[in-house]
Amino acid sequence: MSTQPRNIDIEERHVEKKSDSSLVASTFIKYAAYIVIIFGVLYFLVNYVFPMF
Repeated sequence: MSTQPRNIDIEERHVEKKSDSSLVASTFIKYAAYIVIIFGVLYFLVNYVFPMF
C-alpha cells in the first residue's frame, strides 16, 4: 500500500450578499406612504361617511 499525495482541487466560492441601502429605504418609504394613505381613507370614512347613515 503506497500513500500517494492526493491532488484535490477545491473550488472556493465567496458569496457576498449585496444590499443597496437606498433601495431598501425607498421601498420602506413607499410602503409607509401606502399605510398612511390607507389609514387616512379609513379615518375619513369613519368620521365623515359613516355618521351620515
